[in-house]
Amino acid sequence: MSETVFQTKPDKNARINVIKFALLVSFVCSLLITAAAGGLKGFQQENIELDKRLNLLKAANLVDPGKKVSKQEITRLYDTHIQAAIVDSQGKIIETDTSDSLHLYFYKTDDVIQGYILPINSRGLWGKISGYLAFENDGQTVSGFSVFSHSETPGLGGEIESAWFQKNFKGKKILNSQNKFVSVGIAKGKVANLPEKDQENFVDGISGATLTGKYLSEGIKSTLAQYETVSITFRQKNLTAREKE
Repeated sequence: MSETVFQTKPDKNARINVIKFALLVSFVCSLLITAAAGGLKGFQQENIELDKRLNLLKAANLVDPGKKVSKQEITRLYDTHIQAAIVDSQGKIIETDTSDSLHLYFYKTDDVIQGYILPINSRGLWGKISGYLAFENDGQTVSGFSVFSHSETPGLGGEIESAWFQKNFKGKKILNSQNKFVSVGIAKGKVANLPEKDQENFVDGISGATLTGKYLSEGIKSTLAQYETVSITFRQKNLTAREKE
């Protein structure tokens, strides 16, 4: 008696169901990821703005670079001491932003302007470098420098965000011994090795990061040239104040 063998045909519906389930899972996951990204975007933007404010305060020497500062304290110090402004090509404060206007910040104590802060956006070796350079109200002496964004190599060009490097800017001049604009640059090595007449216009370089220093120097000089009318205005006011003494 022969034995009959029954073969089960593949269930096409089962295969379709697997595909449908996989597509459904993918769709749900994509929705969750999109929702999470959208929800985090506002939080991330808030943190970016907070970091910018902190670096403005660091540049103006209103917070200790090595000290941890709370969100509330950053907000309080910023609202008390920092004032955003727009100036025209002649360095005069204006109310409306125009195609040739410039943005900067004043830092003040008891409503008396102590100096101003310029945004620095420079090319780096691997990407953009963003930070702030602050000046005393004499229009030529650097009071501080900070970096809040860069893509430089950690331990090399990345040292531009370290406290030791940024502190080197304090007290440097953007005018040379003949009172001519020269900017402030990053030396290829130690400032002590430069001629004495040039030392107040440079900060110590970073070992192994010559190109980062070169590009940042160029970016700072380009920015300061754009804002020179602002610096001149402060220098003129400073001279007038001295004459009245």
